[in-house]
Parts: sequence; C-alpha cells; structure tokens
Amino acid sequence: MAAGASTRMGQQKALLPWGSATLIEYQLNSLLKAGVSHIVVVLGYRAEKLRALAESLPNTKAILNLRYRTGKSSSVRAGLRHIARGAEILILSVDQPRSPHTIRSVIKAHFQTSSLITYPTYQGQGGHPIIFSTRLLPEMTAIRETRQGLREVIENHRSQISRIPHEDTTILLDLNKPEDYTKAYDISQVQINGT
Repeated sequence: MAAGASTRMGQQKALLPWGSATLIEYQLNSLLKAGVSHIVVVLGYRAEKLRALAESLPNTKAILNLRYRTGKSSSVRAGLRHIARGAEILILSVDQPRSPHTIRSVIKAHFQTSSLITYPTYQGQGGHPIIFSTRLLPEMTAIRETRQGLREVIENHRSQISRIPHEDTTILLDLNKPEDYTKAYDISQVQINGT
C-alpha cells in the first residue's frame, strides 16, 4: 500500500531514498525476490508520480484508491478487488521496508503451518508483513476504519495465528516521522552494504 499523504513525514514516503532506490522500488523488488507472484500497488496521493515506478516491474499492477483520505481500510479493500482468485494475501505498506529474506521466511512459515494469519515477531512484538488466508477474503473486504480495519480480522482469529519469532528488529520498522526514517535509514545502510 502506497496511497497515504505522508503528512507526518512531510514528504511522500514512497519516494524517499532507500539503499540505491526509492522506498517503493525497494519494497516491490523485495516482494518479487521473495517469490510473490502478483503484486497490487494501491496508490492515492500523487499517484501519477508512483504509477510508472510501480508498473515498470513484472507482475505488478497499480490501482488508484480515490478514497485514500478516509484511511488505510479503504486502500486494503481497493487492493483486494484486484487480487487473483484463491490467492493468499500478503499486506505490506511502503513505509515498512522489508528484506526479501524476511518476506520469504514469513511466506514459507505461512504455507508450512496452514494458518489463517501469519506474521513475524521480535521479542513478542508483532511486525510485518502479515499474510492472510484466502479464506478470510470475505471478512477482509468488509473491514472499516471505524472498526479498527484489519485489526478486527486479526482479533477475530487470535487462536488461528502463526507468530514467527525473528531476531531482526527491522520487522518492526514503520516510517511515519522524519526521525523514524533517519534512524531506520542508518540501520538499513549497514545491512544493505554489509558493513
């Protein structure tokens, strides 16, 4: 998802540098390298700047959520209308950069456990990406911001969640403010460059 106006960041998050690319390019390449077969990029704010970047990659489709200002739930619902029938659903925002290794490990765990929901944890704290079984699609398409969005779906299925422990703190990254980005960028450069 890359629809938000990035008001707390003060500039469009998707276009911030990340390694040798932008956040949106890094995230899409990570998903592809991790084996994701079909990517739906939900755009909203200044969509025209991001569409060409998104659709320059294979198996990637950009769609527009005209209601993006109403909250993340509307972007999730917009994206779900374009997924392949019977697909498992991986949700990841552009401001949550994850390595191909991290994404791949969560995907692998999801298929090994056949859980309804799978996500990584660091010291007991839940992170991203989150994968939802295709069986939850009807429930997911009914989410509303007023009912906590996807959190409601997660709460409804607490006993059917696989929580995958990770030693990597980056599963918790969520870049909302300039200081979040600066701190995370410094960490990411160490990991990307291996120094």
